[in-house]
Amino acid sequence: MKITSAEFVKSSFGEPDWPRTGLPEVAFVGRSNVGKSSLINSLLGVKGLARTSSTPGRTQALNFFLINRRFHFVDLPGYGYARVPRAIRESWGEIVTTYLAKRESLVLSIQIVDSRHDPSKLDLQLREWLTAYAKPHLTVATKSDKLSQNELRKNIGRAREILGATTAGEGEVVAYSAVTGYGRERVWRAIEEAITVSHSPS
Repeated sequence: MKITSAEFVKSSFGEPDWPRTGLPEVAFVGRSNVGKSSLINSLLGVKGLARTSSTPGRTQALNFFLINRRFHFVDLPGYGYARVPRAIRESWGEIVTTYLAKRESLVLSIQIVDSRHDPSKLDLQLREWLTAYAKPHLTVATKSDKLSQNELRKNIGRAREILGATTAGEGEVVAYSAVTGYGRERVWRAIEEAITVSHSPS
């Protein structure tokens, strides 16, 4: 997809603040510091639109970005960072769950995992939740440039096994590198397909 415009819209801490444009939305969700912001910036071919941080747990709101004035990217708060106070962790979980469950304009959830490590119990729980509620989703395994081809092949196979993923289609695990752009075309294809389906007559 050719990116003609990408702009930050707003940060939202609750449902009343969600944009009401009705445009399709693609959500990015994963553990804290797994590379959500880097993935978004890489897909868009821009630097610094989605803020990155070496401090896990920095993103505490839903951050909305308008792409090509046609759809939104939504950067969701990261999960699983133990040093964040429990009350805040729970409120973040409530915000994310409410959004994923109730947002009618959500057409695809992109779950991000780290290709260097096995998916965690929290990763599996999210995956099972998305599947149980029939939410279209794709898993992207970031930081693939840090592994050899053999290591990457092994780790992606392991991730698919843990998450119960198919090798193609919905629920696929796609290796990705924000440094080299590896996997970018596959992720964009899934995004475009989800947006197209959302605009098809029912």
